[in-house]
Amino acid sequence: MSPLAPEEFSTEVTYLNTASFGLPSARALTAHREASARWAAGRGGPMTNDYLIPKLRESYAGLLAGATADDIALGSAASQLIGPVAVALPPGAEVLVAEGEFSSVTMPFLHRGDLTVRTVPLERLTEEVRPETALVAVSVVQSADGRMTDLPALRAATRAHGARLLVDATQAASWLPLNFADADYWVCATFKWLIGARSIAFFAAGPEATESVRPVGPGWYAAADPWAELYNPVKLPSTARRFDSTPDWLGVIAASAGISLIEELTVEQIGAHNLGLADRFRAGLAEIGLSGVPNRAPIVTVPGAGDAAPRLEEAEVITSARNGGLRFSFHLYNTVEDVDRALEVLAAQ
Repeated sequence: MSPLAPEEFSTEVTYLNTASFGLPSARALTAHREASARWAAGRGGPMTNDYLIPKLRESYAGLLAGATADDIALGSAASQLIGPVAVALPPGAEVLVAEGEFSSVTMPFLHRGDLTVRTVPLERLTEEVRPETALVAVSVVQSADGRMTDLPALRAATRAHGARLLVDATQAASWLPLNFADADYWVCATFKWLIGARSIAFFAAGPEATESVRPVGPGWYAAADPWAELYNPVKLPSTARRFDSTPDWLGVIAASAGISLIEELTVEQIGAHNLGLADRFRAGLAEIGLSGVPNRAPIVTVPGAGDAAPRLEEAEVITSARNGGLRFSFHLYNTVEDVDRALEVLAAQ
């Protein structure tokens, strides 16, 4: 398999670490440089790029089948956007999370101090939802090893028990089709699989879910009419936009360029490409006597091999060590040559 957009990327190493940080596209780098040059010349500061925000909302809504731009808020990090959901829960409420869940999902609940946070194996999450459960918080795809949540089944369980469902799509958006109705609240950082910016994340919630949560310390950009209410705030919008924080407009430029490429290539094509590479890698692991954590994601973690990460980096194969395992992640800029090179270095241990 060739990279899906060869003109957009020019990596000098075998980069298999998108689960940590995605690579910027050529269009993102160009747009960022041009905007910075205009800023430096005094011909338009970053805020002049605010016109990109409506389209960015539409694009992120397009990743969640059934969502609209009004359902999308923009922030800077997943945990920051989870905060209002955590604050809205009554004291003592039970929050159900998966063992080994990424800490940005769990920390807003753990450190509130007066919630009951119950941890269970990911595989038992659906059956562990009970009448006492107020909220389930989980990633679509686990950061450490790529294991996936059965969202439709979990959604059915939360509805049956009257619980809300919060989902982090950071390791899934761009390559996995997602349905807005499968959760009450969605959060997603854009700097990984959406090849966006570290400073841009999005939150999605429909009218009913939005109504049950209030912003924590809303800023000027969360106003119903931000530019008109700079000095005379009147009201918050009734839509998810009430959770907006002031955007990093240079980040918005990079995120807009990244999502435009995702839209051109399509989630379906990217998913097929990524999973094809991951399947080839899993087959190659078996041939050299290794195995990855079972899943159907473009994240493949080899348990117990985390110590090999520096050796691979020395050979210019960039991966990451997580939970003692060695994590490989395959995205649209990767090729079969990348897969084979990683296997060659692993086999030489």
